[in-house]
Amino acid sequence: MKKPSKPIIVRILKITGITLGSIILLMFLIPILFPGKIAEEVKAFANKKLNGELDFKEANLSFFNHFPSLTLTLTDFSLKGSAPYQKETLISANEVSFGIDIGSLIFDKSVTIDKIYVSNALINVKVNAKGEANYNVYIAEPETKPKDTTSNTSLRLDKIAIEDSHLVYDDQSTKILIDANGFNYIGNGDLDKAIFDIYTEAEIEDFDFTYDGEQYLKNKKVKADLITKINTNSLAFVFQQNNLKINKLPVEFNGKFDFLSNGYDMDFNIKSEDSKLNDFFTALPPAYVTWLDKTKVKGRADLSFTLKGKYIASKNQKPDVAFNMKIRDGLIEYKDAPFPVSNIFLNFDTKLPSLDTEKLRVNIDSIFFNVDKDYVKAIIKTEGLSTPNVSARIYSKIDLAQMDKAFGLENMDLRGVLNMDIKSNGVYDKKNNKIPVTDGKINFKNGYVKTDYYPNPIKNINLVATILDKKGSLEDLSINIMPASFEFEGKPIFVNAKLQNFANIIYDIKAKGELDLGKIYKVFSQKGLDVEGYVNADVAFKGSQEDAMNGRYNKLQNSGTLMLKNIKTTSGYLPKPFVIKEGTFVFNQDKMNFNDFIAAYGQSDFKMNGYLQNVIDFVLTDKAILKGNFQLHANYINVDEFMAQTTTVRDTVENTETSATPAGVIVIPANFDLQFNATANKINFDGLAIDHLKGNMKINKGQLELKQSGFDLIGSNVKMDLVYGSQSAEKAFFDFKILAKEFDIKRAYNEVKMFKEMASAAESAEGIVSLDYKVAGILDANMQPIYPSLTGAGTLSVKKVKMKGFKMFGAVSKKTGKDAIKNPDVSQVDIKTTIKNNIINIERFKFKVAGFRPRIEGQTSFDGNLNIKMRLGLPPFGILGIPIKVTGTQDNPKVKLGKQTEDLQETEYEGDVPKPISSEPKP
Repeated sequence: MKKPSKPIIVRILKITGITLGSIILLMFLIPILFPGKIAEEVKAFANKKLNGELDFKEANLSFFNHFPSLTLTLTDFSLKGSAPYQKETLISANEVSFGIDIGSLIFDKSVTIDKIYVSNALINVKVNAKGEANYNVYIAEPETKPKDTTSNTSLRLDKIAIEDSHLVYDDQSTKILIDANGFNYIGNGDLDKAIFDIYTEAEIEDFDFTYDGEQYLKNKKVKADLITKINTNSLAFVFQQNNLKINKLPVEFNGKFDFLSNGYDMDFNIKSEDSKLNDFFTALPPAYVTWLDKTKVKGRADLSFTLKGKYIASKNQKPDVAFNMKIRDGLIEYKDAPFPVSNIFLNFDTKLPSLDTEKLRVNIDSIFFNVDKDYVKAIIKTEGLSTPNVSARIYSKIDLAQMDKAFGLENMDLRGVLNMDIKSNGVYDKKNNKIPVTDGKINFKNGYVKTDYYPNPIKNINLVATILDKKGSLEDLSINIMPASFEFEGKPIFVNAKLQNFANIIYDIKAKGELDLGKIYKVFSQKGLDVEGYVNADVAFKGSQEDAMNGRYNKLQNSGTLMLKNIKTTSGYLPKPFVIKEGTFVFNQDKMNFNDFIAAYGQSDFKMNGYLQNVIDFVLTDKAILKGNFQLHANYINVDEFMAQTTTVRDTVENTETSATPAGVIVIPANFDLQFNATANKINFDGLAIDHLKGNMKINKGQLELKQSGFDLIGSNVKMDLVYGSQSAEKAFFDFKILAKEFDIKRAYNEVKMFKEMASAAESAEGIVSLDYKVAGILDANMQPIYPSLTGAGTLSVKKVKMKGFKMFGAVSKKTGKDAIKNPDVSQVDIKTTIKNNIINIERFKFKVAGFRPRIEGQTSFDGNLNIKMRLGLPPFGILGIPIKVTGTQDNPKVKLGKQTEDLQETEYEGDVPKPISSEPKP
């Protein structure tokens, strides 16, 4: 073969060199020749097409950021979301680059964006409970609108690349929260078409998935190879071929997701068939992965999850959810356990139609495993939630020590032999006294529990218990614990109990022993948590609910002593723990006597002596009424601390906590019938300082009554009767009458919030007044009065007051030219008013000032509106007078001569309003 001549080779090399040189030269020149045009075109395009605030530090044009693409790179990029999230970040990134089509730039003199690169970004997607999302920032042109041929910029994507980013998807409408760190994504396809396929490769270093506040996946590695069909006309996604790997667990995923105008239409199918059981454990939370390193796991597993249907919040339309899991021939052996957990079989199936918990169906068709010759097997089926239909069969004969070693239960050492044989079938409906027909036996011998959190174990645990109900009713239910005992810190505890007929309970209970609750709590608690408390019990209770309720106390055999010290108790009614510092309870028949019972709640302190009745029934049933009578004394009570608990809101992106405004009224338990002869040195309520309280307090049927009470407030002795109760956790009613003699009006305005709000015009008034008033109404979640709900009547007696700074009198003075009534001194006047529908009606009253004889009547509203009729009687005797009407507001009164006025518009309260104490029926 003839070799090419040297000149030809040289020519080829020259052409190649010139071409490469030209390309390299163009790569340097194009960014220099076109930077202004490209940056301006992209900015104009963004402003026109984006419905969100866009910001960046600087724009750089280069071939070398994402070689060989020509890219416009925006540094310190941020984009705000669409309504209602206009002030919150949708995307922020170190860099966002837009790939530019070279051909269109050189030959068509237009800018076509065909690639997007995002690096080190936060992508923060939010959807509120109404389904309103923050990602609707791209303004699509209406289909009827002709194409804009004047624009030199277009978006025809064929590649999206996201590197090392943080993705948060927080959808409150579906209660789904996804948090993905180390998110890497490459998507290729003809993204400029109306319908196109996108080929995706994605990796996530840390993937968290939470549904309805429950975290299902945490810190998982995810790899995905996906093909997704996208229809931009209807904004629909069809997941065609999707292979995922969560840690080592392979998962197939297909389905569709359509955006509707008012919600979503979903059809997801996720499954992993014939997978290794070992791979399944790698997809569980990190604690299991650590455990897996020391454990031999064999067996096969099938998993499937489906989510199908429409989610439209406005129509309360929700999709169906189903989950199924099967395990076959499973084996778990931790380290060098003498026997593995073998022959593990599980059939678990659950369905949740329309996300309605009342339709929840859980079917554990079977669960079984062996540890040597011991076994656990069960079949459990339930349908419904509030009144579930239950079918359960549970057997076990298991040595917990062998099971503990085989499973490798960390932080815990279990021993003892547990035998169970429980059969249960039927409906649990507590309201109608129905429970499943049940026959159960539990026998636990030589039990032992020790954790890493406390050095000493609970040992010698022995329990023999039977549960029997042949008819499926509370009347037929009997529970026998004969006996139960354990030993802790060298001190034994013994309990024997027989309970029958839970509709009208018959009980026989004996308990004896000493228990340090703080130490026993540490056995099961994580480090950093602590509960203190000491109990010494030697008690015996025998009797029936019927005898206790009907006063046949001679048939009750309740006796013994219970000593408490430093006990912390919590209640759903109260946001803070109630601490019993010390107290001795002595049981005698139906009574539980309190001897020097000292307690604290937050800043408040209490000392009580007295008794409770019906204690045993109250503890064992939810129908019993707890009765009691006490002498109660407190040095200080902070009522504000009894409010419902402040809610804490966590911002997922910023990882910060903020406290929401406290919301919730004081809730009085409905099953209390308690009386207190109470005294308190100081009380704080919403900034109000009350001293020397004395009164009789009664808590009954969810209401608090305070009768014949007296206290000192703002230097005046006050007598008050009060009825208070909650209508819900957000609303309460109150009804009180008050008699306050000769108090300083200026102090009342400055120190009493309700007085300031109801008598805002008294800001600059000075002097002494008395108040005899009765008012009832509704309080909102912040314990503030809802003004349209208030009803009442009473008298404000003016001893001597200087009406200084009242704008109404100033306006009248200006209109009539009478300076004497600008800041009048008023004395010995009774002002009678009534309250209803947000209006304060003022009955006619007269007074004298500098020879004038004003007469006033009319209306004012809690909104500050005025409708006042006034007659200014002229000296010397007031026979002749000037008719005046005052309208407008307290801040801006309008004064005119004349008599005709229009009544203020009333605002009726939509809800139940209690009748004032004054509206008592006449005999």
